[in-house]
Amino acid sequence: MTDQLPPQPTAPPPPVEPPPPPATKGALSSRTAGLLGLAVGAGIVGAIWAITANVHSGPATFTLNGSFALTEDAGSDGSGGCEGTGGYDDISEGASVTVYGASGDVIATGHLGDSASVSYGTCNFDISVPGAPKGEKFYKVEVSHRGTVQLTAQEAENGALAASLG
Repeated sequence: MTDQLPPQPTAPPPPVEPPPPPATKGALSSRTAGLLGLAVGAGIVGAIWAITANVHSGPATFTLNGSFALTEDAGSDGSGGCEGTGGYDDISEGASVTVYGASGDVIATGHLGDSASVSYGTCNFDISVPGAPKGEKFYKVEVSHRGTVQLTAQEAENGALAASLG
């Protein structure tokens, strides 16, 4: 035996680094996932904006409802309803109804609706004019060419139109 020691290494061996994990198919990088999330979020916000923009387009409107009575020269129309005769022959189901705003402009149009004879020579008609814009100080309503009846905004929006002719 010898008294000498075998040579000793002067530095420890470098640590062995594990190999990088293998790339998995279909995995997204964090940058790609972030961009994808941003695009999806922007699409959702855009879709909601488009839907709500279409729902609230234009001014708020209401349907002006009421009744119109022809109190003379009304007779049967032959189908269960009634209509004007003589000088009132322009008054029948389908006759024009025009709604004017406070400035005098035509703001909505419609027609006389269903009719019913309530007594000899008297006929009642339903009126329903959709699309009248809210916000007028007052409304004027004309049946055929027979002049206007003025209503407050509250009366018009509450269906309080009650006009007569004859």
